[in-house]
Order: sequence, then C-alpha cells, then structure tokens
Amino acid sequence: MTVPQDQTLNDVMDPARARALQATLGEVPTIRSGDPLPPFAHHIYFWDPQPPAALGRDGHPATGALIPDLGLPRRMWAAGKLTFHRPLFAGIRAEKVTRVDSVTRKSGRSGPLAFVRLRHDIRQRQTLAVTEFQELVYRPDEAATTPAPPKAPTDETHSEIVNADPTLLFRYSALTFNGHRIHYDQDYAQAVEGYAGLVVHGPLLAHLLMGFAQRQLGGLSTFSYRATSPLIVTEQATLCGKDGSFWVRGPDGRLCLQASAAA
Repeated sequence: MTVPQDQTLNDVMDPARARALQATLGEVPTIRSGDPLPPFAHHIYFWDPQPPAALGRDGHPATGALIPDLGLPRRMWAAGKLTFHRPLFAGIRAEKVTRVDSVTRKSGRSGPLAFVRLRHDIRQRQTLAVTEFQELVYRPDEAATTPAPPKAPTDETHSEIVNADPTLLFRYSALTFNGHRIHYDQDYAQAVEGYAGLVVHGPLLAHLLMGFAQRQLGGLSTFSYRATSPLIVTEQATLCGKDGSFWVRGPDGRLCLQASAAA
C-alpha cells in the first residue's frame, strides 16, 4: 500500500462562518474577529472542495488520495479524540496538517471492516492549538449481521433535549462542506445505505455534546467520543452528563454516542 502524503490546508477562520454556526445550533450569533472559537468550531473550516468527477457515490471525495482505496464502499465517522492546547481565534489564519495515522482491517459480526485513523494538527501563529484524532470505518454494502445497539445509562445528573430537523442537517452539511448523501438524500439513505431515514451527522452529535460538556465543566481540555448507533432525523435525542462522562440517548433508550471530557 502506498503511504499517502500529508495534507496541508489553510483558512482564515472567518468570523461570519462562526456566527452562522452559532445560529445553526440555536445560539445568538456573537463571534467577531479576535474572539476565541468554541470547541470543535474548526470543523467548519479547512474545506477541501473537489469537482463532481472526484466524488464517490456517497457524495464524499473518493478514496485513493489521502485515504487509500480499501474496496469497502460505506463510510462512517466512528470516533474522535481532541486535545485543546489553546483556543483558536476568529479572523486569524490557521493551518491544519492531516496525516493517516493508521489503517487496520478487521472481520466482525457485520463482515469485513477497515478502520482509518487520521491525525489533524491545527496551528495558529505557529503555535499548536488543537490535536485531533479522527477514526473512520469502511464496510461493505451488505452487512453479515447488524448487532443490537447498546442501551444508554439513565443515571445522568444533567440533561438537555435535542430535536434535529432536515434544515439543521442541511445547514450543518453546508457549513462543514459535507456532501455525504445520508444527511440530505432520503432515498439514498434508505435504499442504498439501509437507514430508516436521514441520518443526523455523528460529528453534529459530538458538536452538540461538546458544547453541553463545556457548559457543565466550564471549559474543555480534552474530549473523546465514539458513535455507537445512528440517530434518525425524526427522533428526539437527550444529551446526558455525569461526572465527566457524557452520552447521547435515543428515544428508545439506545446509546447513540458516548464521550468523556475534562476541563
């Protein structure tokens, strides 16, 4: 397997885009140049737009460049781990360097799987601000079996209700330049990928849970999360927290995403 080259992207961290993110998440748009950006706001920057010919069937850039072609068509964002060394600031140029940290193949109850772990290092004014590990999973169209999702804890000390709708999914896809069709093309999501409807972005759930954790802890130095079950746009979710552990619970009690955080 050819080792891919690192990818380097630069962005000015436009404050107008940060305000659009605040509005999308139901917050009052207040961010101006020089203000610190909230955790995970970097996810709406560092776009790498590709022409239609360079996209896969799911709307994402096709594999074979940064991420090797693993022969498995279905892509999911499985997990992430972030360390916030210092804040990123709106209106100031930043650089993101991405490299493939590891590629692992496994065979599970759902058939063959491939896990790709990416490392992102984000610097602003030559100073490291964020280190992020992103884990993607690739799998075949036909799963051998679909394991039952785990049940979420019910002993939270803090909680918030979240109701996603197609507009939220559309706006978040636009802000993150995420072309994955499971978030806006219901026919594709159901007929090709086998979901019950439009899927709420895993990173969006992580984004919401990160903001929830920050409000509970007063700040974030680390945040690690793992997706365990998809949330469909028609479903109500509950953000939950207790003693540094955080999770997203679906309406039927299943665990959709679990996380840990530290101030």
